[in-house]
Amino acid sequence: MRIRKALILAAGYGTRFLPATKAVPKEMLPIVDRPVIQYIVEEALAAGLDQIIIVTAMAKRAIEDHFDRNPDLEAALEKKPDYLQEVQRISGVEIAFVRQKEMKGQSHAILGARRFMGDEPFALFYPDDVIFSDKPAIGQLLDVQERHGGSVIAVQRVPQQEIVHYGAIDAEPVEDRVWRVRRIVEKPPADEAPSNLGSVGRFVLSADIWPLLEKTPPSIGGEMFFTDTMTMLMEKGGEVFAYEYEGERFDTGRPIGLLKASIYTALRRPDIAPELAEFLRALNVPA
Repeated sequence: MRIRKALILAAGYGTRFLPATKAVPKEMLPIVDRPVIQYIVEEALAAGLDQIIIVTAMAKRAIEDHFDRNPDLEAALEKKPDYLQEVQRISGVEIAFVRQKEMKGQSHAILGARRFMGDEPFALFYPDDVIFSDKPAIGQLLDVQERHGGSVIAVQRVPQQEIVHYGAIDAEPVEDRVWRVRRIVEKPPADEAPSNLGSVGRFVLSADIWPLLEKTPPSIGGEMFFTDTMTMLMEKGGEVFAYEYEGERFDTGRPIGLLKASIYTALRRPDIAPELAEFLRALNVPA
């Protein structure tokens, strides 16, 4: 069965970017001239996922407006065809929006979108993770799922001291860059991590996940953590694979990650790169 549905979780507060995110959703903060959420939607579309559902929350209407039509703006841009084409391209995307009315964790947010998802397998995105690659990162996971079935988690190798910020994968190798997952240890101490393979925000999930989402117990603060749901899936015999994706990832949920993503993107833009490179070379920054 070809997977066509993409679910993007965009309901977080964005506290690391306050006060900017008091009125602007963190997913709408720009990487050069496109908001973060647009990079995620474009990745989904490039991988053939044409049914997109975004989970938002209160005060995130700007995300919906970004992908909606704006006839007045389009009329004003009639003499600027390049800008008009860019605006019309994103406003033509069909997206369903769901609001998470209570912040009760990722599994709770996913469940809120079930009426749009049915009981089908789907791709899941955490939009803080922006991944630049020749082939869409989620498309790489879809290829693994097509070969092996089950569910697939995107992973990357991280320095041992940084694994404390990730879900560490305990797994056995299957083929190049693919592992069969035995367990996920959430944010382990560096000296207790089963590996330096950390889970990042891309998943391809089998339909077996749906009944387990409903059974995921609330944890600290009443949140339903998706790692707990995945653990239940494996305990019940569901196969979960990890794939070390190819690409350059930035955690845009942190100010330094968003800044790095912007510089990385700008240096690959012919209209921006020369001036930016000259500016960076001229900076007298102490080592």
